[in-house]
Amino acid sequence: MSDDPQPRVVVLHTPEFKRNLRHLSKKYRHLRTDLQPILDELEQGKRLGDKIPGVRFDVYKVRAKNSDAKKGKSGGYRLIFHVVNATEIVLITV
Repeated sequence: MSDDPQPRVVVLHTPEFKRNLRHLSKKYRHLRTDLQPILDELEQGKRLGDKIPGVRFDVYKVRAKNSDAKKGKSGGYRLIFHVVNATEIVLITV
């Protein structure tokens, strides 16, 4: 028997996400560490954020705190991701 009730979710990313991450990390040095808790929760199968209305796919948005800006989540990042199925999530943009 396994202690893990849900299978691990594979988190993939688009070229746009990778490009945005590289560009923003030059200005905001802690970007990757700020996003890591959200990515960890997504890998554990937790559903974060709000579903974007008017989109026919399961696309969600979630805010992440920017520790470089000191304005809380409102001055932070918005992560947009697509839930393909129960075991696959694609990061669209940040």
